[in-house]
Amino acid sequence: MANNKAQIKLTPVGKLTPDEAAQELARLAAAITQADEAYYARDKPEISDAEYDALRRRNLLVEKRFPKLKRDDSPSDKVGAAPSARFEKAKHAVAMLSLDNAFGDEEVADFDQRVRRFLGLGGDASPAYTAEPKIDGLSLNLRYEKGVLTGAATRGDGEIGENVTSNVLTIADIPQRLNNAPEVLEVRGEVYMSHADFEALNKRLASEGEDVFANPRNAAAGSLRQLDAAITASRPLRFFAYAWGEISEDIAATQWDAIQVFKKLGFRINPLTKRCDDVAGLIAQYRKIEEQRATLGYDIDGVVYKVDRLDYQARLGFVSRHPRWAIAHKFPAEKAMTMLEDIEIQVGRTGKLTPVARLKPVTVGGVVVSNATLHNADEIERKDIRIGDTVVVQRAGDVIPQIVEVVKDKRKKGARKFKFPDRCPVCGSHAVNEKNPQTGKPDIDRRCTGGLICAAQAVERLKHFVARNAFDIEGLGEKQIAAFFAQGIIKEPADIFTLQRRQEQGEIDLYAYKMKKDGAPQLDRDGAKQPTNKKSVENLFAGIDARRKISSARLINALGIRHIGETNARLFAGHYGDFAGFYEAALKARDESSPAYEDLLSIDGVGALVAQGAIDFFDEDHNREAVDRLLEEVKPQKAETVAATGAVAGKTVVFTGKLELFTRDEAKARAQTLGAKVAGSISAKTDYLVAGPGAGSKLKKAEELGVKVLTEEEWLALANA
Repeated sequence: MANNKAQIKLTPVGKLTPDEAAQELARLAAAITQADEAYYARDKPEISDAEYDALRRRNLLVEKRFPKLKRDDSPSDKVGAAPSARFEKAKHAVAMLSLDNAFGDEEVADFDQRVRRFLGLGGDASPAYTAEPKIDGLSLNLRYEKGVLTGAATRGDGEIGENVTSNVLTIADIPQRLNNAPEVLEVRGEVYMSHADFEALNKRLASEGEDVFANPRNAAAGSLRQLDAAITASRPLRFFAYAWGEISEDIAATQWDAIQVFKKLGFRINPLTKRCDDVAGLIAQYRKIEEQRATLGYDIDGVVYKVDRLDYQARLGFVSRHPRWAIAHKFPAEKAMTMLEDIEIQVGRTGKLTPVARLKPVTVGGVVVSNATLHNADEIERKDIRIGDTVVVQRAGDVIPQIVEVVKDKRKKGARKFKFPDRCPVCGSHAVNEKNPQTGKPDIDRRCTGGLICAAQAVERLKHFVARNAFDIEGLGEKQIAAFFAQGIIKEPADIFTLQRRQEQGEIDLYAYKMKKDGAPQLDRDGAKQPTNKKSVENLFAGIDARRKISSARLINALGIRHIGETNARLFAGHYGDFAGFYEAALKARDESSPAYEDLLSIDGVGALVAQGAIDFFDEDHNREAVDRLLEEVKPQKAETVAATGAVAGKTVVFTGKLELFTRDEAKARAQTLGAKVAGSISAKTDYLVAGPGAGSKLKKAEELGVKVLTEEEWLALANA
């Protein structure tokens, strides 16, 4: 079923059968509903805006091709999520709908064409529009009767929201009384939090031992939706007004004039809002706002365009969950402009000197970014990155943010070039570009030559050793490792497992440490043995004991061998069966003419560079000695084996060409779970070659050797047999 689901997901809409389309609409409805619930009701988005937009767009495309299959619970007809049961419900007198999205200049032009066509504007006639920043906050409806604020509600599902009146009364930006207002006036806008206020709030929460917020939008939503109004009052919330709901009398003839009325009534309106005569004017304002995004001091994720004349808006009306007279022009997914304030050098566990950009904080993909990797000296030189530059930052999923490009026309005269150091900033040792053992060419990365005398490398190696995908010792994280290293209590991995023994023998006294809220130990200044959190120390010992048995893959990864991470560690453990087999093979493979070296390179996914990393590590006396001491304390377990059942169990399979039904990684993982061995090259021992479009030399060799060739569909049928 999982494979069928993946296949439907990847199938172009134009190739879906009616049955597949029905299944796809069901999957999309469930995914979008789950995302809405996380974003609107729990204030904890689970996917990025780009991923969410992609789900909605695909849903619309499938519905457009198969209109009779549109579901009763179609996401196309819904806005937001149902209001939380924690609050009283508040029914909106006028529905609070969301906006359709445009993701490029052409889609904005299409929007203008639709508007002109609907209104019957001939020739080159075009209605005027307003363009305003799309604030990334929480939508709010404020109801005033006879000038008095009588109610406030969140968007909810568009029809019914949450009554947050008592909380809204604490927000300074929102006036509680209006002069010369209509009998009934509902003002709508966005509650948000500035970057500076967000940073200050998180610092305060952290100092109080409370959970911090991921980004300003979550902080604003979480602060407004508090059951205790006193908590909301302590949070620095702000409000921009830009629309209205029920209104007892007209206040203006245009969108532009209406928001000017809001300003006179005491509301804050966004100063970047502008009236534009045509599409060219809209795009120009979009570019201007995009350039200023990093310096605004609050988050925006696009620009909203609205037909200016209100009589035109009334004629255009609504379709599904969107007004026909407005659209949101979203910024490119996961990118933002900001200022590069400085460049600093970090030394990693392998001695690599990595330049890190210190940025003026900006939200990218739902996360506040203040740092970005610059990789190496060559990248800084190639992109001509200078301190003080305006740069474009990109982030994708969990990938570390990086600088995509420099906005050269914004470069200031004071922008200065960065001189990459030839000395380690931690230990002062020479920093050099090593030669690649395979090519003889200098490595692109510069590394500290200090080795174990460099505190940065030692600490980072230990941090990696206890990381989640390595030993993952409960109660022993990065901060504790750094503190224990500074006090000389832990110098190498084996020291972790001797802590309790040394404590009992009186060599160290962890009870002289006080465990702070962040878990880091801190010695009393006067050396006195103050009462400590004895339970924390006992829990630490228990957490260490629980990891004395460890999987071979985790142990290999934990050692921090260059070029060998979590994936390669699993490959080695699976191939050799356990850590001892890997250890022995790496030692024997020091002779490149040996069968051990050939066997090392035969592992699918392991190339010469990865193999050399393993060989070099165990070639060092001090590394072998450290590993041997560790093995006296821990017992690596044999790698898990897959039961030899099913049609492909025990078979050797090679994948080639451009796979269309699944990614190469998915194909390999699936084959391995079924007990098959995945190889990287064709040989007489190969049982199957799965060939996608564009298969070349591997297909030819398979035919020469008589290896059975399968299509992706045939492979799936065989694997599922």
